[in-house]
Amino acid sequence: MTDSPPPDLDTVLAGLRVVAIPMRVRFRGITVREAALIEGPRGWGEFAAFPEYGPVEASRWLGAAVEAAWHGWPPARRGRVPVNATVPAVPAGEVARVLAGFDGCETAKVKVAERGQSLADDVGRVAAVRDVMGASARIRVDANGAWDVAQASDALAALAAYGLEYAEQPCATVDELRRLRVALARRGVEVPVAADESIRKAEDPLRVAREEAADLVVVKVAPLGGVRRALDVVAACGLPAVVSSALETSVGMAAGVALAAALPELPYACGLGTVALLEGDVAADSLVPEGGDLPVRRVAADPGLLERWAAPEDRRAWWAGRVAACWSTAGEHPWNRPG
Repeated sequence: MTDSPPPDLDTVLAGLRVVAIPMRVRFRGITVREAALIEGPRGWGEFAAFPEYGPVEASRWLGAAVEAAWHGWPPARRGRVPVNATVPAVPAGEVARVLAGFDGCETAKVKVAERGQSLADDVGRVAAVRDVMGASARIRVDANGAWDVAQASDALAALAAYGLEYAEQPCATVDELRRLRVALARRGVEVPVAADESIRKAEDPLRVAREEAADLVVVKVAPLGGVRRALDVVAACGLPAVVSSALETSVGMAAGVALAAALPELPYACGLGTVALLEGDVAADSLVPEGGDLPVRRVAADPGLLERWAAPEDRRAWWAGRVAACWSTAGEHPWNRPG
């Protein structure tokens, strides 16, 4: 199929559908997930940049939606993608209930360093995951950059007793990640460091690799501006990659699956199972784990579900204004055509 010409702003706004879906559990402080969806000649795309992101950063998320709806994605190298379970910063007693929503997953990502919680809470949560999933499961933790180097070193030394696959963004800055890797090595703590925000929120996503600040990278389609641009970042970094999601519906999740399917190598389970954290979805056939993985396929929004989860009119107006602001910020819209 030949590439479709890029849309104009009026075309995007005319078909904009905005949904507001409650969360099963609070995640990143979010209790209701809002997303704007657009349909183009290649199918549906999702624009769901978190509300606190300004137009410059959010424009990359819009670019990913335009790519999905108007340009499609590169060919897949595999037909299914292994995924991890995601455990929010819940009390240890709720871990089993959360994990029950991730069928067949043998890897879990556990949120740690939540504001208002202690290291003891983190240890209890990770210990509960190990108890529920067993000795053979792989466990990774995600601090979202909340620790300084000393805190991260102490926390990972304690959590390493539960056999961590890696620690995702334990510190906020590239320099801190680099110093943490040195500190862990000196303590004999064998926990690899993964960079997430230092890739997707950075003006220079390759700095992590240049400064040897991480052992692997976590990439997300929307924050990087689409599947093609994410592939370019992974290739330039030269580090193993994990594909993760940004709390999308199944429409947005399909883009993450497309990226994972297109990577030359996929050594880790991917964080693409988070549709299970939503109370509902825009697709009748949701992209949720079955037997620990996801199929590689497009997802269409269901008209009835778009109505079921439709956001109030004032929120639709807010998202329409945001699309317009991102469009203006993007200048000549380089993301309107495949790279």
